[in-house]
Amino acid sequence: MQIENLTPADFNPALPWWGGDLQTIRNYALNLRHALPSQAAERIVVPLADGSGDRLVGALHRPEQASDRPLVALIHGIAGSENSCYMTVATAFFLMRGYLVLLVNQRGAGPSRPFCTRQYHAGSTVDFARLLEGLAPELTRHGVLPIGFSLGGNMLLKFLGTHGRHSPVRRAATVSAPLDLAASCRSLLRWRNFGYHRYILAHIRRNCTAHGADLTEHERKAILGARSLWQFDDGFTAPRNGYPDAEAFYAENSSGRFLDRIRLPTLVIHAKDDPFVPATPYLTRRWSANPRLAALLPDSGGHLGFHDPLGVWHLRQIATFFEQA
Repeated sequence: MQIENLTPADFNPALPWWGGDLQTIRNYALNLRHALPSQAAERIVVPLADGSGDRLVGALHRPEQASDRPLVALIHGIAGSENSCYMTVATAFFLMRGYLVLLVNQRGAGPSRPFCTRQYHAGSTVDFARLLEGLAPELTRHGVLPIGFSLGGNMLLKFLGTHGRHSPVRRAATVSAPLDLAASCRSLLRWRNFGYHRYILAHIRRNCTAHGADLTEHERKAILGARSLWQFDDGFTAPRNGYPDAEAFYAENSSGRFLDRIRLPTLVIHAKDDPFVPATPYLTRRWSANPRLAALLPDSGGHLGFHDPLGVWHLRQIATFFEQA
């Protein structure tokens, strides 16, 4: 099945948020959040089946009027959770359009942290597959439309290439997903990205050593001693998940190597001026090689930005794509 032609409006940044960096930091600079419904979200808890005793925790929001639309599942990126600004903005956006929305906390992130001894990573596809299996049938009977943001997008693309055909997923989308993990990590290590790198590394070190994390003394020292994200993955993420080093971990889990295996309609959105996820893997790929993929690659938008005068451009493009289903 080939994806219908998309004719999106060009992205025009809202003033004065010109350029990739300003688009990226706007959410944090203004603490941008959209008000969610006053009723409390329903807590979704799904045990993982790997013998660890870990449980994933999500937040389910229902629209004011029930509909037969699929469930939209939002997957956060590195250093994120259900409380990340881009997650709450997307939740409000899709609720207004009548969708059920599930905010997924990956293993050991946000509200999942107290219920997990282990930590998610860029290729945690088995966890997401188990989450979909563990959801109540009434939530998935109309299908699931997942959206992966940043590192969550890498995981989702890998999932679609390995598990997608055997899941309730009907369509999917990613925003600012790294296709090449090693290249993205090297980009973060550039001096111009010092602030981004420092923020991400501090968050993941704090999260991975929080109360409840099951760590050996060697692992704890590797986490706290890491002075870069590459060192963190080389000393902790890779050996914890059975890889000899960071290079091997990145090679095996980079989503770019799974794109040709995807058999579900999937939309990828990435800005050419993303400050730390390189656009080169997007620009050098021949997207027509897999007719189930569609790529929107605007010149600007930053990382998870895309703020324009009408709101958030990427969510409108995804909504259009989902409504073609």
